[in-house]
Amino acid sequence: MIVGGRGNARSLVVVDEPTSMLDVSTRSVIIRLMLDLAAEMDISYLYITHDLAVARYLCQEIAVMYLGKIVEIAETEEFLGNPQHPYTRALIGAIPLPDPATKREEVEIKGSVSSPVDPAPRCRFYDCCPIAAEICEISDHPPLEEVGTNHLAACYRV
Repeated sequence: MIVGGRGNARSLVVVDEPTSMLDVSTRSVIIRLMLDLAAEMDISYLYITHDLAVARYLCQEIAVMYLGKIVEIAETEEFLGNPQHPYTRALIGAIPLPDPATKREEVEIKGSVSSPVDPAPRCRFYDCCPIAAEICEISDHPPLEEVGTNHLAACYRV
C-alpha cells in the first residue's frame, strides 16, 4: 500500500504493521504523524498491513498479495468498491459491517491454503478459489492485467 507522493517522492520508508499493537488513540496519533511526515519531508511509505480500515484512511493505492504474489492493485476507493480478484473479494467480505442489519454477499472460499514452500507454478489461489478452472491449474500464475483504469488483477477468470 502506497502512502505519499506517487512515485515522485525522494525517499521510501517500508513499514510493516506499525500500528497493529497500539490502542486506538495512539494509533491515530501515529497515522497522523506518518501523513504529516510524508507531506513535510517528501517521503512515501510502503505500508504493510492486514487492516484494510487503516489502509483506506492512509493509502492512495492498495496491492494485495497471496502466497508471495501480488494478485490485485488499484487506487484505494476503486479497490474497495470494485474488487476483482476472488481473494480480494473474500478479504473485503470479511470486514465487519457496523450495521448488523446490512447484509453483503458472502464469498465462498474452498479448500485450504496451499503450502508457501515450493508452490506449484499454477495460480497460487487455485486450491481455495471458488471460480477456478482448468486454465488456472495448468497455466503459470496469471500475470497482472488491466481490469479497469489503474486497476490490475492476476486472474484468468476476471
